[in-house]
Amino acid sequence: MLKHYTCIVLTSLSIAGVSMLVHGTAFAAMTDVNQEIMTAAKHAQLAGNSENIDGVHVHLNHALNCIEGPKGADFDAKQLNPCKGMGAGAIPDSTDAKAKAGLEAAAKEALAGINEKDLAAAQKHARDTEVMLNRIGK
Repeated sequence: MLKHYTCIVLTSLSIAGVSMLVHGTAFAAMTDVNQEIMTAAKHAQLAGNSENIDGVHVHLNHALNCIEGPKGADFDAKQLNPCKGMGAGAIPDSTDAKAKAGLEAAAKEALAGINEKDLAAAQKHARDTEVMLNRIGK
């Protein structure tokens, strides 16, 4: 009788554990996308406030790395990925088509700033990237 009761308890605990794992993973994935977006927005803000072109480029690279993730076309492995461990990148982690389109537009804006040589123009791209990301993030 004790073996039967132990088996029932262990089975119940296993089912509860799997259920928590599945629901917890889904919740974490939702949270990670938003965290990736907000981290990218923070780095775009830092880029927009940078006083030299190198600072703008560095922080926009960080933002772009968060947006695209390591498998993104413009991901720069030589630059910091402040979103490492949060997910695969905001674009690949996003399941919302409108948000994904906005993230792709923000990535293009960040890339334009990275390729810009003029400080004021690069800062504007950075600020525009920040605005775009803040509209998507919550």
